[in-house]
Amino acid sequence: MFSTPDGLCLEKVAYGLLIILLHSTSAYASNGLVIGVTDGDTLLISQERQQGKIRLAEIDAPEKAQPFGQRSKESLSRLCYGKQAEIIPQTKDRYGRTVARVLCDGIDANAEQVRQGMAWVYDQYATDRTLYAVQGEAKAARRGLWIDADPVPPWQWRKDRKSHGKAIEQQQPPQKQVSQCVTKQESNGLRIECH
Repeated sequence: MFSTPDGLCLEKVAYGLLIILLHSTSAYASNGLVIGVTDGDTLLISQERQQGKIRLAEIDAPEKAQPFGQRSKESLSRLCYGKQAEIIPQTKDRYGRTVARVLCDGIDANAEQVRQGMAWVYDQYATDRTLYAVQGEAKAARRGLWIDADPVPPWQWRKDRKSHGKAIEQQQPPQKQVSQCVTKQESNGLRIECH
């Protein structure tokens, strides 16, 4: 064990700091019901009779007009729609949305979208280095958007669109369009149907 000059064990200090950090983070966490999915990185949450949009932190999903845009939305719907979510806010974005880590039924939705190949780690805002390992696994397994040899990240796609003043035309693989998801109560639990 390492000790400081005044006799404090560094491991104990580090452990104490970790406990403080975990408690301070969870003190701001809140819960809500996911009542809508806007796209692959944005949820509509109902909390205490109010609704608000939550932007998943540190990831960026394909835009709706990009390849895998609709599939990314469907993936997040399967993961979170109709479920209770724990929201751990990090900041607000320029649109006024809360930017947060979101756990749906205990599953980290941010990391799961990356793991399924339905979102990129958002380099500009990422602080959780483990997301890069998860993205590397998805890329190596060619999951989701990584089936394409050279997918265009959404931030680059948006920049290209803006600089060219028009939409970038890209061939999209056939995708089943989902316009609405409905939660149905059945004898063996809840079932989500997306049409």
